[in-house]
Amino acid sequence: MLFARALLAFLCLPGTFAGMIPLAVIASDRWRGGGSALGIVPLLIGLVILVRCVRDFYVAGKGTLAPWDPPKHLVVIGLYRFVRNPMYVGILLLLAGWAWLAGSPLLIGYMVLLAIAFHLRVVLYEEPRLGRQFGAEWTAYAASVPRWIPRFRIRGPLN
Repeated sequence: MLFARALLAFLCLPGTFAGMIPLAVIASDRWRGGGSALGIVPLLIGLVILVRCVRDFYVAGKGTLAPWDPPKHLVVIGLYRFVRNPMYVGILLLLAGWAWLAGSPLLIGYMVLLAIAFHLRVVLYEEPRLGRQFGAEWTAYAASVPRWIPRFRIRGPLN
């Protein structure tokens, strides 16, 4: 049952915000240029990041990416070891790839607005809720892992 809920959440949320809406924006963008096939690189990287994060929510968190069915456990594995919001980073990379492929300045505008919305959601809703839900575990995690820009430090016995 959890798998069905995770799949439904994936189709509803990223499927809408990183799939259906961008297609509609591109179709209505009269300023579109030629685009570039190089856009496939960030698009695929973003998609891989997104799928990995959904998997980690499912496996480690025992929940979905949907706010109505969130993980039961704080997810600190995989890409969440490097940045607190890799799913949002993945969606933004995916959108950058779409925009580059299509040559769509309107889609870049949508991506910027979505990035602002993601930031506000994280700061005003998600982080306070995680603090209440996971307490000291969240506080320690938030203090050691950056919100948006990954830190790629390899931890060894001396670190």
